[in-house]
Amino acid sequence: MLERFRAFWTSVFTPVVRLLLRMGISPDAVTVVGTLGVCAGALIFFPRGYLFLGVLVITAFVFSDLVDGAMARASGRVSPFGAFLDSTLDRIADAAIFGGLALYYVGPGDNDTLAALAIYCLSMGSVTSYARARAESLGMQAKVGIAERATRLVSILVVTGLADLANMLGVGEKALWAIAVTLGLLAVASTITVVQRILVVRTQSQALATPPAPAG
Repeated sequence: MLERFRAFWTSVFTPVVRLLLRMGISPDAVTVVGTLGVCAGALIFFPRGYLFLGVLVITAFVFSDLVDGAMARASGRVSPFGAFLDSTLDRIADAAIFGGLALYYVGPGDNDTLAALAIYCLSMGSVTSYARARAESLGMQAKVGIAERATRLVSILVVTGLADLANMLGVGEKALWAIAVTLGLLAVASTITVVQRILVVRTQSQALATPPAPAG
């Protein structure tokens, strides 16, 4: 489903991709600007309690992750450095989003337990990505799990935005508990994902260490 989502929005942004390329803007520049925008949306608005506005800003810049890849493919400028930069800056953007929520709970959200939960989600999200990258660097695969990056981001951004919108429309602050529930579910799902990746790499490493049976 997520791949269909990516394909749809990539086609929507095709005119933007062509325009940026004609202007001489590089895919790496779009990657950097997109990350800065996400960080600004999360770290400026979330800590002040403007959750819905923060989500709108973040969402606008999240689409740069689709645009830069499409630009690289269209211009034939796909490179190992571009992939490295994209993955590295993705980790920064993820940290800003969950870090911004942690700051919200330290500030206007006034809940130290939920602040700690947001930090835990931040940490486990990084470990999830690291486990896959480390496995691939060792010649193995770890693309498994119930909480990959797209799932985590879509879940927390949609719920945070809708919960704060409901709050502003008169439902009250009780609507904001949807964010807490989502953080709890993501914490559990991320932990399970890390365990799944550890186990799948352990299985692969044992298979590689087992000498082949003699022929005949």
